[in-house]
Amino acid sequence: MASLGALKRSMALTLILIFGLLFALLVVISTLVQWYMQDTFFPFWIQIVFIVMITILFVLIQWAISPGIIRWSSKLRYLKPGENPFFENTVKELCQKSGVPMPRLAVCPDKSPNAFVFGRSRSSATLAVHMGLLEQLNKDEIKGVLAHEIGHLKHNDMAVMTIVSVVPLLAYMLARSVLWSGGRRDKGGGALIAAAVIGLIVYVVSQLMILRLSRQREFYADTFSAVTTNDPHSLSSALAKITYGLSMTKEKPGAARSFYIGDPLSAKREISSIMQNKRKYDLDGDGVLDERELRLAMEEDAKRHRSTQIFSTHPSTFKRIQLLKEIEGDLKHGGMGKEIYKRI
Repeated sequence: MASLGALKRSMALTLILIFGLLFALLVVISTLVQWYMQDTFFPFWIQIVFIVMITILFVLIQWAISPGIIRWSSKLRYLKPGENPFFENTVKELCQKSGVPMPRLAVCPDKSPNAFVFGRSRSSATLAVHMGLLEQLNKDEIKGVLAHEIGHLKHNDMAVMTIVSVVPLLAYMLARSVLWSGGRRDKGGGALIAAAVIGLIVYVVSQLMILRLSRQREFYADTFSAVTTNDPHSLSSALAKITYGLSMTKEKPGAARSFYIGDPLSAKREISSIMQNKRKYDLDGDGVLDERELRLAMEEDAKRHRSTQIFSTHPSTFKRIQLLKEIEGDLKHGGMGKEIYKRI
């Protein structure tokens, strides 16, 4: 049985572990480079202070510039008050109910159905939706998606994910730079190659940890939406439409990929596998997979591709729908009490 405290502990543990890995990597590289150079430029304690300062500097830079990168790459347009009353009023209602500040609202010209929230903090957050989402989903489904994004805001996911995402990038950059230096020298080049290999290991391990946290937070946001709207079915229906819609898009995922409610790359894999066996899943033989048939297909596909989940930013759509169905049953039989995350 999970709780919101479990998510917070998972976030804290992920932060500690990946920054611990980064710190260890920087110490190892510093030690090996100085051994290779056969010279000690600074006392060890000064090197440690320098390493900590460099790490903090990179985190601050990432935290400061990432919202601007997302805005630019997504081509967002911020809405004026009253421009989209349904969007604005729904978010305002959900924020008041959830006790979080009202984010800035924006739309993205992308025709694929998607949504995301980003920002340095809750008070400076932006909630953005693709035009495709507004055009392809009904109002109840859109409300479910918006509540999902408010869930990320409530859990402060976007700030945590922004901070931790700097670690794999920094580890990869260090590994590349050290390996390049080692390749240019003959004497002692093995030490630098060893440091580069360690850097690549840190990159892979930290990336897998971040992906696990990303999948976990999606389950929490789905649950938050289901309970807040008291309508798990609408979000379930929205997820099926989003997955199918994203599988059809030709647009490349932007900088906000891990922040989306649906991942275009995962959606393409899921639907591609399903379409290879379309006749099997088309139960009524009409040539089109309806919502029920698509859900059954996703269930079968999830059973056959469990191992691939560790490399995904999002859980499989079926697993998310399955969780929502369990919550729907709980709500019909007296609610979930205070333990709203118990099904995760």
